[in-house]
Amino acid sequence: MAASFTPLQPTLGIAHGDLRLVCIYSAMETHFMKLPTNSYCADVASRGTLELRRILLLLLCVVSFEVPNAKTRPIDFVCNAHARRHMDNVKDLEVAMVDCSGSDQLPSSLQIPCVRILKASWDHKSLQQKRAEVRGALGVLLDGVGRVRKETKLSCQSSLLERLEHGITNYLHIVTKLDIKGDLTDPDPGCPSQQSRSLTQVLQLYGRLLRGKLEWLSLDLRDSCLDQR
Repeated sequence: MAASFTPLQPTLGIAHGDLRLVCIYSAMETHFMKLPTNSYCADVASRGTLELRRILLLLLCVVSFEVPNAKTRPIDFVCNAHARRHMDNVKDLEVAMVDCSGSDQLPSSLQIPCVRILKASWDHKSLQQKRAEVRGALGVLLDGVGRVRKETKLSCQSSLLERLEHGITNYLHIVTKLDIKGDLTDPDPGCPSQQSRSLTQVLQLYGRLLRGKLEWLSLDLRDSCLDQR
């Protein structure tokens, strides 16, 4: 007996953890994508109802990562402010903490880097130095988050930390691959790091890093976008 199924509805951007259900559809044309063999696909047009035959709608649903994406090229990240905002999942994590009682208190302290930024001193630094500061801060966060994630006994907190770790890893990959000539230099953040056991504080600092030094570094690289036009 053939298995029956209920067709998925054309809903955009349904977030679920680190995954997002993305439905791409068109009444006039079909956009073909290279999909893994285990993707969930539904050909709504084949259902045969009068309404669907009229509109000739092909619905294609795939499961993809929330971050857009680990495959994002560094130049795309630099030149697309919307992509940068979309990658920033700090607010999503803060909202998810509400449903995870006790998630703010981490099992042990972790080192959080200084993310303070002064415009006058920033403008006098080379691109290599700026990248080193952002890369160093992300690396410190990644090490600390990865360690406390292994220590936690709270499953929902572990999930939050895993999502945070995934996001930091993607940012670190992009920053490392930025087209900045010259050797990698040692970071000089200009202020000491701190210790914290508060996930709320870690997320606040992480957000300041993304919207501060990382955003300013991206703006400093805007001239490279001209070559992409």
